[in-house]
Amino acid sequence: MSIAPVLALALAATLAPIAAAQSPAPATPAPYATTKVADNVYVFRAGGYQSMFVVTPEGVIATDPISYANPQASAVYLQEIRKITQAPIKYVIYSHHHYDHAAGGKPFKDAGATFVSHRNAHARLAALASPDVVLPDMIVDDAGSTILLGGMRIDLLHVGNNHSDNTLVMLLPKERIIFTVDWIPIQGLQFRDMADGYIPDWFAGLDRVLAMEWDRMIPGHPGPGGRFGTKDDVRALKEYMVDVSNAAKQLAAEKKCLNDEAMRAVRLPKYEGWGAYGIYLFGNVERFCEYWSRGI
Repeated sequence: MSIAPVLALALAATLAPIAAAQSPAPATPAPYATTKVADNVYVFRAGGYQSMFVVTPEGVIATDPISYANPQASAVYLQEIRKITQAPIKYVIYSHHHYDHAAGGKPFKDAGATFVSHRNAHARLAALASPDVVLPDMIVDDAGSTILLGGMRIDLLHVGNNHSDNTLVMLLPKERIIFTVDWIPIQGLQFRDMADGYIPDWFAGLDRVLAMEWDRMIPGHPGPGGRFGTKDDVRALKEYMVDVSNAAKQLAAEKKCLNDEAMRAVRLPKYEGWGAYGIYLFGNVERFCEYWSRGI
């Protein structure tokens, strides 16, 4: 674990070596909603995006500002938190560096939050220097870290490369909840051609998540009917990815991975009812074809 020097003393005391029924929060204008999912744990939704936040008497731990697709979302997010508590905003944790989850943090920074990310996310964001993204103040390395605040614990876990080289899984061990973003969709296909995706590392990360102690997974994008995920969902996703990989491997053996028609001809009927099947299957096959035919 490494921490930005300017914050080392202030954070030293809080860093160390998850099921309640859902209850709707007060109505908010569409497309926003806030839902309590456990004692002190909430989900804020802005359209097709979700962020988890934790409320304690000593302060709030928030996650992804999610304002890339909707510039007003982070301000509404902060307003929703303020309907629940006036405690200070202590932390904002980036799940990974991609702008659709990391952009829009200024209202939280103005409220005094310390921004947290994996070290690779910090490096990428610093190099890109987007004016819409607040640079992290606190850096988490591959060994992970823990935030303890007001009786709540969040473990920040790096399980390897997957949808990026800097994804953090956030585990609330007492509540047996995890928050994961983008790389473990619930009954849905991976986005397009799995841009910034790391094969075969992704599979090892899924195994690490399955080995953790948790019951409910809050995804960065709502699952079917808005439900949360289970370990069976993770197992099903892994099985899907193995099936796509095997189809692409066969195409590669037949020297057909540069043939769009051949890749589009792949059908996996078992998953036809999953989200974005008709839209993203080709891209998923293409990504695995790149791996099996060209080693990338």
